[in-house]
Amino acid sequence: MNIDNIKEELKKRINQKIEIKVYGMRGKTSDYKGTIHGIYPNIFTIIEGGTEKSFTYRDIITGDIKIKYMENT
Repeated sequence: MNIDNIKEELKKRINQKIEIKVYGMRGKTSDYKGTIHGIYPNIFTIIEGGTEKSFTYRDIITGDIKIKYMENT
């Protein structure tokens, strides 16, 4: 898996619902549910409750975040 593959996969899923789990320090996690909004050279963004959040592709590669794609209903 490389950054270009991740970008292409996310680009195909723009406007799709997504769940992101962020693994932080000392075993803490944060969960976000939103819609894929933008694909940029170093980051991608989601819209969660009217707020834009950004994440890096590198975090996916290193396992710092996990993505789950949801079915659009």
